[in-house]
Amino acid sequence: MLWGVTRERIEDWLGTAAGAGKIIKGFPASPGVVEGRAVVVTSVEELNKVKEGDILVCPNTSPAWGPVFAKVKAVVSDIGGLMAHAAIVAREYGVPAVVGTGNASRIIKDGQRIRVDGFKGVVEILE
Repeated sequence: MLWGVTRERIEDWLGTAAGAGKIIKGFPASPGVVEGRAVVVTSVEELNKVKEGDILVCPNTSPAWGPVFAKVKAVVSDIGGLMAHAAIVAREYGVPAVVGTGNASRIIKDGQRIRVDGFKGVVEILE
């Protein structure tokens, strides 16, 4: 195991684990459970897509993404751990976060309703 990457985690990322597709596993980075509309953002130029109350789904964040955290009610990222930018800023803003999912930004589509569980590190696609 290196940086939390186990055989089970790789199977989750590849979609070969049981229940793959509707359940996405990552690391619990900021506590809380919320449901809402997902907005997939892959670059800072797309941040204008995010509206108040959306759930941000992205590959990664950086300091340039900071202002969007005031709008969102949860964050899901492909990359990161407890000390990743997305995790730290989500805790500062008090919004749930799941990081290190590996592929959430490719699986989740804009507008899908999802549930983010920042206690367990799980994202569920509801529709």
